Amino acid sequence: MLTRRSFLSSAAALPLAAQSPKPNVLFVAIDDLNDWISPLGGHPQARTPNFDRLAKRSVVFTNAHCNAPLCNPSRASLMAGLYPSTTGVYDNNQPWRQAEKLRDAVTLPQHLRAHGYRAMGSGKTYHDAFPDPQSWDEYWPSKNKQKPADPHPDQPMNGMPNPGNFDWGPLDIPDSKMGDSQVVDWTIEQMAKPQSQPLFLACGISKPHLPWHVPSKYFDMHPLDGIAVPEIRKDDLDDVPPIGRKFAGAQGDHAKVTEFGKWKNGVQAYLAAISYCDAQLGRVLDAFEKSPMYANTNLVLWSDHGWHLGEKLHWRKFTLWEESTRNVLMMAGPGVKPARCARTVSLIDLYPTIAEQCGVPKKEGLDGVSLTPLLRNPGAAWDRPALCTYFRGNHALRDERWRYIRYNDGTEELYDHRVDPQEWTNVAAKPEHSAVKERLAKWLPKTDTPDSPHQRAGGGQKKNA
Repeated sequence: MLTRRSFLSSAAALPLAAQSPKPNVLFVAIDDLNDWISPLGGHPQARTPNFDRLAKRSVVFTNAHCNAPLCNPSRASLMAGLYPSTTGVYDNNQPWRQAEKLRDAVTLPQHLRAHGYRAMGSGKTYHDAFPDPQSWDEYWPSKNKQKPADPHPDQPMNGMPNPGNFDWGPLDIPDSKMGDSQVVDWTIEQMAKPQSQPLFLACGISKPHLPWHVPSKYFDMHPLDGIAVPEIRKDDLDDVPPIGRKFAGAQGDHAKVTEFGKWKNGVQAYLAAISYCDAQLGRVLDAFEKSPMYANTNLVLWSDHGWHLGEKLHWRKFTLWEESTRNVLMMAGPGVKPARCARTVSLIDLYPTIAEQCGVPKKEGLDGVSLTPLLRNPGAAWDRPALCTYFRGNHALRDERWRYIRYNDGTEELYDHRVDPQEWTNVAAKPEHSAVKERLAKWLPKTDTPDSPHQRAGGGQKKNA
């Protein structure tokens, strides 16, 4: 399989809206999962048989992108159907319900509840710090606590000084001790129960979010001596504007990882966390296929953004490059024909898509559009690029060939994925590409809403304009 990166080694539709009864929705959210899973051809050593299994019965959107490359604004944007530039929620420390435009927002599960659905869930659906009790009829462990805690080692494990949350290592525990496993246990129980009304059931899996502490058997699946790390260029940031270089922070995580010789170890740990996630997905699929829900349920699986592991001399998300913005998106359901869709789509489109597929009235005022035409015909014409925003006024636009980035000081990046899939060469300054930039710039937000309130460490509020 062709991959976007290189590594260095050591149309039928989903159920139509008019059908009755209304279909259930199994809504599987995964945290920090990039495109390394094998259905997206990302990493040659990924072991993801259950993602493969789901892909074989899904429309797999191979060019899907997040609305923001960090948890809180990405998830708030998806669930409310509004871009960060519309709401002013750009960062993880902004309680999204305190944004003026989101105080009375009707979220996706609220909209479905208003039209006959029961909404239940467990695990990370919203950012952990800001769950939304009013979205749900029932949530486990509670509407204010989205998931059980994971076990943690008594001391850091990865051999680097003061790693904080940027830690990894194998744990000598069974899967059942992990918080995600308990979330899946609860989800399985709900799927087995007869329901008196159509169900929106969310299952949020938090791994591969940091720290990468997972049972040792998943590390054993990825022997360290065979680990391949991303191919990079040491001069990769030389043609990047100052704001982009600041976001990359090459002297932070990447410098530390390489100084202590832990690059392969980090890649191994991320792959192990993905394999653990895949195993939990397999448990969900096994139970789903045996459940009363199976005959009439749309299954939607998505990740909230991507993740760097050295590309662009960067680790984590928090950039406007491909590694941060590309996410996993698959949709399956009764009557769906498995297909791969290369059109550029966005998580902003999930709200109107699910509403249409569930046969509920259209929610007015959303920023996205329904993907139903692509579910019916994955090759249908589609001229909308994906918009991703990181902090106010910094935006990336991605179509099937180009990535265009414009920062809040007017500086730019432009990458031609036809010849530069790793985004090594910024061609924004070349006159022959001015028409490309002009075309994509038409999709930039007309207004960047000022920041909504931020939450101080002590719980107080501050206003950041």
